[in-house]
Amino acid sequence: MRWVAGDRITAAMHLVVLGLGYTAARFAAAFPGRVTAVRSRPAPGTLTLDDPALPAAIAGATHILSSVPPAADGSDPVLVAHGTALATARAGWVGYLSSTGVYGDAGGAWVDEASPLNGRRSGRLAADGAWQTLHPRARVFRLPGIYGPGRSALDRLQAGPVARIDLPGHVFSRIHVDDIVGAMLASLRNGAPGVYNIADDAPAAGEAVTAYAAQLLGITPAPLQSLETAPLSPMGRAFYAECRRVANGKMTRDLKYELRYLEYRSGLMACFEEMKR
Repeated sequence: MRWVAGDRITAAMHLVVLGLGYTAARFAAAFPGRVTAVRSRPAPGTLTLDDPALPAAIAGATHILSSVPPAADGSDPVLVAHGTALATARAGWVGYLSSTGVYGDAGGAWVDEASPLNGRRSGRLAADGAWQTLHPRARVFRLPGIYGPGRSALDRLQAGPVARIDLPGHVFSRIHVDDIVGAMLASLRNGAPGVYNIADDAPAAGEAVTAYAAQLLGITPAPLQSLETAPLSPMGRAFYAECRRVANGKMTRDLKYELRYLEYRSGLMACFEEMKR
């Protein structure tokens, strides 16, 4: 019998994870049932996208999650390889990890799930739309900057100096990885299929986050400098071309999820405490 939203979560469930990255791996670890993991390269205990066993795993899954980003040519490797199998899967829950980058620059205004999409990455826009219409029980989770244990401003500072950009009024939204997992798990029980922004309550300037992380580590942060003089990569510089605040009202209202880390200070403090263990 097909599992549907609202049923009791049991160990009999079977999750297929396409792309076992930082966030997807934590979701898989929290999942109560059997997990079939797919990686881009062969690894013990996992499959690859071209593994002949994967179509059967997709067909038998109760839950499916893809975290695979578009390829360099803009195509979605998962949909290219298994789009038909995914579209006809019997799973009661299908998830895709997208990006709030699909909203593009909003001039610092708040964006929600109904806001226009005008991101600079056409591949991400196409994948976001394709996953929405792929399956009747699909959930697309749009994520801003992700941080958490081993991947935060604390870790970047420990690796070396981090530039702090003086750009008044410019903010980023972000989300702790544990809150992504928590919201996704909440969606197993609550909320209709559709699009959900998963973000914390307090968009903030990148330089403020770095300064707070430095304070926790007991080090002096780099001085503020202009965007023009900062030693940023082209990708890093491109982030500053967009400014938006990501609203999470649908997440809290429909998924009934309460954030563990409402803003970056509490999230970074949790990361710091874990570093000390």
